Amino acid sequence: MNTENALPIFAALLQKTRNGSRYAGRVLEADAALLDWLQENYTTPCNRTEILSLLQQSGLNLQDETALARAVRRLRKQVMVKLILRDLNGLADLDEVMQAMTALAEVVVQHAQVCLMQTLEAQFGTPLGAFSNTAQQLLIIGMGKLGGGELNVSSDIDLIFVYAEEGETNGARTLSNHEFFTRLGRRLINIINEATGDGYVFRVDMRLRPYGDSGPLVMSFAALEEYLISQGREWERYAWIKARVIAPATHASIVELNRLYQPFVFRKYLDFGAIDSMRKLHAQIRQEVQRRDRLGNIKLGPGGIREIEFTAQVFQLIRGGQDARLRILPTRQVLKQLAENGQLSARVVADLDAAYVFLRNLEHRLQYLDDQQTQELPEKPEDQQIIATAMAYADYAALLHVLDRHRALVSQQFEQIFGETTQEQNNAQLWREDISADELTQGLENLAYRTAPDSAQRLLQMRVSSRYRQLSNLGRQRLDQLIPQFITLSAQYSDPDATLSRMLALLEAISRRASYLAFLAEYPQALQRLIRLVSSSSWAAGYLAHHPALFDELLDARELYQPPQWPQIELDMQARLGEHANDAERQLEVLHYVQQEQIFHLLAMDLQGLLPLEKLSDHLSELADLVLRHVLMLAWAGARKRHCDKASFAIISYGKLGGKEMGYASDIDMIFLYDDEHADAQENYARLGMRINSMLGSYTASGRLYETDLRLRPNGASGLLVSSVAAFAEYQQSQAWVWEHQALTRARFSAGDSRVGAEFERIRQHVLSLPRDIEKLRAEILSMRQKMHDGHPNRSDLFDIKHDRGGMVDIEFMVQYLVLAHAHAYPQLTVNDGNLALLKIAAEYGLINEKLAEQVRNLYRTLRQTQHRMRLNDVTPCRVAPGEIDISASLRLWAELFPATSQP
Repeated sequence: MNTENALPIFAALLQKTRNGSRYAGRVLEADAALLDWLQENYTTPCNRTEILSLLQQSGLNLQDETALARAVRRLRKQVMVKLILRDLNGLADLDEVMQAMTALAEVVVQHAQVCLMQTLEAQFGTPLGAFSNTAQQLLIIGMGKLGGGELNVSSDIDLIFVYAEEGETNGARTLSNHEFFTRLGRRLINIINEATGDGYVFRVDMRLRPYGDSGPLVMSFAALEEYLISQGREWERYAWIKARVIAPATHASIVELNRLYQPFVFRKYLDFGAIDSMRKLHAQIRQEVQRRDRLGNIKLGPGGIREIEFTAQVFQLIRGGQDARLRILPTRQVLKQLAENGQLSARVVADLDAAYVFLRNLEHRLQYLDDQQTQELPEKPEDQQIIATAMAYADYAALLHVLDRHRALVSQQFEQIFGETTQEQNNAQLWREDISADELTQGLENLAYRTAPDSAQRLLQMRVSSRYRQLSNLGRQRLDQLIPQFITLSAQYSDPDATLSRMLALLEAISRRASYLAFLAEYPQALQRLIRLVSSSSWAAGYLAHHPALFDELLDARELYQPPQWPQIELDMQARLGEHANDAERQLEVLHYVQQEQIFHLLAMDLQGLLPLEKLSDHLSELADLVLRHVLMLAWAGARKRHCDKASFAIISYGKLGGKEMGYASDIDMIFLYDDEHADAQENYARLGMRINSMLGSYTASGRLYETDLRLRPNGASGLLVSSVAAFAEYQQSQAWVWEHQALTRARFSAGDSRVGAEFERIRQHVLSLPRDIEKLRAEILSMRQKMHDGHPNRSDLFDIKHDRGGMVDIEFMVQYLVLAHAHAYPQLTVNDGNLALLKIAAEYGLINEKLAEQVRNLYRTLRQTQHRMRLNDVTPCRVAPGEIDISASLRLWAELFPATSQP
C-alpha cells in the first residue's frame, strides 16, 4: 500500500470502526500502542498463525501464571479490535471472524494448560495411569460453537475436562490424578475467566459436564462412559455433536475418547427409544417457533440461528450413526452435506446458509457494540442506526426488512420439516431439556401462571436435581410424560403456581416408585382428580406424597365421595386383620392403611364441599375411636403377660377427640383406666398402656397413626401411666386442679371395656356436678386463661383466631365455666355434645342471652372453619387481619360471665 495514502485510508477505516463499536473505541483510546499495532497489521487476515506469533512476541514465560494471564488478555484485545475493524470495513468474512475467535480460544487454553501442567508437575510429579503406568494428560473438550469452530466474538466457551485413567502422581508429594487435574482445571478457568484490571479472555461455562454444576469438575474416561450410558439425556446428545478436544492439540487418548462418546451421540439403529426421543426433539423444535416474546432475539427467536442449527443437528442425530459424513462439526458444512446427500434441496440449503451468514454477521455487530454477549435487537434508536449502518443498510427499517425475509424463510423451512405446532406440544416443550429460564417463564405466563419466574425455577431445579438424574431411563420417560400434563392441568386452577409446586413435590416423593408413575400415566382421570385435590390443599398434597398407595382410591369417583359406613368399615377391617392373624406387624400395617384410606376419602369429600366441618369432625373422631379399639385389642393379644383374656381396661379421650372436634392432623389426648383387682393388673396394664402408646405414636414404613399426649392423667407426666377407676375418682374429687375439671368437660370413653367406660362417665358427671364457689371458679379460670395467653404470645398485627381475646380458646373457656358453675343445678350441661350444643343448652336454661349465644355459636363455627381452611394449606399459626372476623359477640359474652375483670 502507498504510504502516502495509507494514513487517510486507515483513518477512514478507524472512524467506521469507532462508529460501529463503542468497545473498540474505548480500548483504542486507552492504548496508543495497540492503535499503532492495528495500523500496521490490519490488512492481513487474522488467523491462528498470527495469534500464535503475537503471543510469542509478548515475551511469554510459560512458567509464570500471572504473566500468562496478562499476555492472553492483551492478546484478546488485539484480536478483537483487528476483527472488528476488518469485519466492519468489509475486509473479513464470517468464516475469518469465527475461525479467528475459535483459534484464540484454543491457543489460550492450550498455553494455559502447558503452563499449569509444568507448575503442578514441579510440585507433585507426573500423573500416571494406574493400569498403563503412562503419563496422563487432561483433555479439554470444547463444546458448542467452540467445538464447532464457530465461536462468536463475545461468546463464552463451553468446556469439559476429562482424563484417561485414575492413578496418582509420582512426585515426593503425591496427588490422585483426579485431584491433580481438578487443581489444574480450576486454575485454568481462573486464568481465562477471571476479570482483572486487564479484563478477561473468555467467560468459561462448565455446565455441560456430566451432572452439571453439581458434578465433579474433571472426570475419568470410565466415569464419563458410565454416565453417558446410564444417565445421558437427549439434550446431551445435541451438546456432544459439537464435542472436540481442543487441548492438547494432539494426544493418543483423543482417539479413545472419540470411540467412547460417539456411540452415545450417533446411534447405529433406530429402535423404539430412538423414535420416542425424536418425538421429543420434534416437539422441542416446534416450541421454539412459538416463542413470540423472543422476536427480538436473533438466536433464539423464530427464524433465528437456533432453528438453523436444530435443522442440521436433527439430521445428524437421525442419520449420523449410519452416515459418517454427517459426523462433522460446523453448521454450514453439515447443511452442505445434507444437500449433497439429497436430504435437503440445494435451494433450501442455499436459503438456510444465506440466512445463517446474515444472522451471524448481525449477531457479531450486536456484540461489537459493547463487547456484550447478546443476540437481542437494540431498543434505542441511536443503537438501531449504528447496527443498520454496520450491516450496510441506510436505516433500521431497511435492515429489518431483510432480516424479516431471512427469518421467514427459516421459519417456513422449519415448519415444513417438523410440522405445525399444537397447544399440547407447546406445553410439552415447557419440560424441554435445553429450555432457558426466560423461555420457560414466558411459557408459563402464557398459561396464566401468576409467579411464573418462581415456577420456572422450580421446574429447572427439578430437571437438574440428583433425584431426577438418578432415575432409571424408564422412570425418566414416565416423569417426562407427566410433568407437561402437570403444567397444563395446574393452569386450570385459581393458583396454578401453588398447584404445580405441590404436584412437583409429590412427584419427587414418588419418583423412584415406577409403579406410581405408571399409574398416573395410565389413568388420566385419576390424575385430574389428584390435581383437583392438590390444588385445593397443600396439606392434601403432602399427605398423598407420604401415602402414594392411596392413588388407587382415585380410580372410582363413586366410591371416593361416598360417606363412610363405619359398621361395614369395621367388619372389613376385622376380616383383613384376620388374614394376618399371626403377624402383628402386618396387622398394624392394615390399621395404618384403613386409617389413611378413610382420611383420604373424608379429605376428598371435604375438598369437594360435601361435608360440613362438624360432620367431618364426627367422622374423624369415629375413625380415631375405631383405630383405638383395634390397637388396644392387638396390643393386649400380643402382650407377653396377661392375667385375663379380656382386659378390664379403657382408653379415655380428652381434647379434640374427647369433644369430637378432630381435624386431619389432630393429636390424641388420652388417659388409661382399669377396674381389676388382680395382683398383676397394675403392672400388666401399665405395659399395655405403653404398648398402645408406642403402636399409635411410633413411625413405621407406613407412617404414624396418631401423635399422642398422656399428660392429662392424674398427676400429669409424673403420675402413673395407668390408674384404677377408684384412684381416678379419688384424685378428681380431692386433688385435681380446676383446669383438670375444665378438661373433663371434653372427656369421654373411646375404646376398651365399656363397663370401665361407664364407670368413668359416672365419675365425670359427678365431678362436674359438684357445687363450686363461683367467684373462686372465675378467678381460677381467669388465671389459667392468662397462663395460656402468656404461653402463646402474638407479636404480630394479625388476629390469632385460636389464642387471641375473643377467639376459640375464650369461647371454650366460657363453655367450661358454664358447665362447672351450673352443672350442679342443670345436669344436662354435663353431656359431652360439644361446645355448640352446650352453648345452646346454656341459653335454653337462661344462663346466657339466647341471641348472644347464637351469635357466639356462629362465631365459633366461623373460627373453626377458618382455622380448618388455613390448616388445609399448612398456614400456622392461624391468623387473619383484624376485623376480618367479627368477634364482638365473644367479647360481650366474656364481659357478662367475667364482669369487672380484664380480658387476657
